Amino acid sequence: MKRLETTRTGTDPGGGSGATSRPAAVPAPRPAGPAEASPLEEAAFTDPLQEADRLKPGPLQEPGLLKPGLLKPGLLKAGPLQETGPLEGERPEDAAPAAPRRCRTPLAVRHVRPLLPGPVRTPFTFWYALVLLGTSLYAAYAQRETVSALLRGSSTDVAHLAQHPVLVLVASALWVAGGLASPYALGFALVMTALERRIGGRRTAGVFLLGHVTATLATEVPVALSVAGGRLPATSLHRLDYGISFGLMASVGALAGLLAPLPRGILLGVVGTTLLQELLEFDDPLTAWGHPVALLVGVACWPAARRAYRHTVRSATKRGGAEGHPGGGVSR
Repeated sequence: MKRLETTRTGTDPGGGSGATSRPAAVPAPRPAGPAEASPLEEAAFTDPLQEADRLKPGPLQEPGLLKPGLLKPGLLKAGPLQETGPLEGERPEDAAPAAPRRCRTPLAVRHVRPLLPGPVRTPFTFWYALVLLGTSLYAAYAQRETVSALLRGSSTDVAHLAQHPVLVLVASALWVAGGLASPYALGFALVMTALERRIGGRRTAGVFLLGHVTATLATEVPVALSVAGGRLPATSLHRLDYGISFGLMASVGALAGLLAPLPRGILLGVVGTTLLQELLEFDDPLTAWGHPVALLVGVACWPAARRAYRHTVRSATKRGGAEGHPGGGVSR
């Protein structure tokens, strides 16, 4: 049997210098550091903000039902609007398709669209323009004899006004003098659209009709009196008079009252110069005098048009739609 000897530190009790024994080696303590976490603890203490970035809930998921810190990527299937790749074990063709991109309207179209009539925002101008387009195409391509007969029957001369005043006043406004190549065609689309967007379709129709009827009567009644007094021949009772120019001029006058001072001055200056040139040339005296009369009728509508415009602005503001705002501004 082996005998175990104990070793002591220090000198031999017999007085001799005994050999010192080395102390037993003690393992050095390990530096303090983060304890290794188990996979479950790592999932429980994952940073929620980082997990939230990786987990994008689909459109049908309600906030608050999911706890991003307790979920791992790949447990949720991407929604139809998420731009994510396929899940593990899923084929690319089985993944939900990405939402199609909406085509942006070109800038030029967005700027031109408010200037032209539409069936929703400016129904009166839109459908009236379609009627004028149809009659203009018919006048251009139909038989000349038929077109001439229709125009004569639609003329607002003294003879027709005395027999069928309402019929000829309406029928004469269905034709464009000069056809689609006339400046009245383009002017109708621009002016009537701008006016209807500001005061509405019924009031725009009222301004147009008021100018058309007033200017027609203001030019034809003097002719009837002159023929009755013997200053004009009887043939003056039968003349070709049709078109939309009187109603258009009244609409121009009403629209000018809804613009700022600078655009108003430019519009009235250009139109006034044109009317003055017609009076100087005097090719068609009745038309030359009827246009200024119709323009003054539109100017006389400024108070009513401004009230209607403010009503339209308030209605658009209550709806809260910038799309429905008519634009422009009223300045006295």
